[in-house]
Amino acid sequence: MTYKITLFWFRRDLRLKDNAGLFHALKDKPNVLPVFVFDTDILNKLPRKDARVLFIHQTIAAMKMQLQEKGSDLIVKMGKPIDVFKKMALENEIEAIYTNHDYEPYATERDGQIKKWCDTNNIQFKSFKDQCIFEKNEVVADTGKPYTVYTPYKKKWLKNLTAQDLKSYPVEEHEKSFFKVNPKDKINSKILSLKDLNFEDFDFSFPPKMTKKSILENYAENRNFPALSEGTSKLGLHLRFGTISVREVAKVAQKLSEVWLSEIIWRDFFMQILWHYPGVQEKSFRPQYEKIAWRTDEQDFKKWCKGQTGYPLVDAGMRELNETGHMHNRVRMVVASFLTKHLLMHWSLGERYFAAKLLDYDLAANNGNWQWAAGTGCDAAPYFRVFNPETQHEKFDKDSIYVKKWLADQFMSLSLMVMHPVYATVYVANFFRA
Repeated sequence: MTYKITLFWFRRDLRLKDNAGLFHALKDKPNVLPVFVFDTDILNKLPRKDARVLFIHQTIAAMKMQLQEKGSDLIVKMGKPIDVFKKMALENEIEAIYTNHDYEPYATERDGQIKKWCDTNNIQFKSFKDQCIFEKNEVVADTGKPYTVYTPYKKKWLKNLTAQDLKSYPVEEHEKSFFKVNPKDKINSKILSLKDLNFEDFDFSFPPKMTKKSILENYAENRNFPALSEGTSKLGLHLRFGTISVREVAKVAQKLSEVWLSEIIWRDFFMQILWHYPGVQEKSFRPQYEKIAWRTDEQDFKKWCKGQTGYPLVDAGMRELNETGHMHNRVRMVVASFLTKHLLMHWSLGERYFAAKLLDYDLAANNGNWQWAAGTGCDAAPYFRVFNPETQHEKFDKDSIYVKKWLADQFMSLSLMVMHPVYATVYVANFFRA
């Protein structure tokens, strides 16, 4: 039996609540069938043991159960999205495909190809703003040009903000429009396993989706101290994959923390930079920095990756990243400055390493922050500004609580001292100074 259906394509919006594209699909059309595609163009570039894939898999498994409880389902496929949709169009009559905007260069090219195919086959393709508060040309200078400096962008962002921009999309009011699935119907398929996706299953503890009110109220005072386990919201992973609505986050930030709201604005800022200037994915925003003869010492880079530079705060940060997929934001700036301004290596080396390791990896934010630290980006720290790892250690981890946590086992290793004779004395002194 064939059906006339509308597909809602989940991507960076893995939730049923307050989802702009899903709301519009259900409001506009009957028989809305949700679908998620494990994109092989992305999967094939990842290691076979990747916590982000595990998180996505767990999230969509939970969503599938939620939808089945509502009498519908989430169809999970693997392949190139356009090939998946072409095959689904042979099996059922697809009236429309709804989704939410994605601003990364690969995504815009992919979506353009799918829209072209939809147009050719008389299928509607509709996309909506969901992962940011303001996008593309919504916050620009009075001249109509995009902002490349954060502070005036922030002022205009706040000036433009209205309650409507933070209003939730009541998906629950239109749930009757979900495609109804007979439990015995073949469309009610089991979810692909991680093994089916050629990935490993393993135990991993992800940060919770909700943050305590006390953390947000004290965010401005505590956010710079990496030893404080409740100093930051740890919502980066959930914002990255859309398991929480950015509108919900911004509304809470408005009430509890102006500084935390500024982080949301930075996120929007870098997204619009990537959209206006997609070339920053590969090259410096300031092209003159591409002419610099950056160092390419492979051994120094490996030591930085492993947390074996001999600088306690740098090494603690890298080991936290390697073990947990997370690194405190203050420490991210320190390790980025160290790679680009101490070791004099191109920012893209660090950006790509973070891309492989961070649970909350987001191309726009990661690229923007790396170029900021290196002095090569828009509104960047000047080339002569260096985050001194010793000064940062003294100021933000003076009792070495954070450093001790991540270096305790390796710190007294004789092999470490042999590899870093120049820094051994400093390393020991800093470690025991508390």
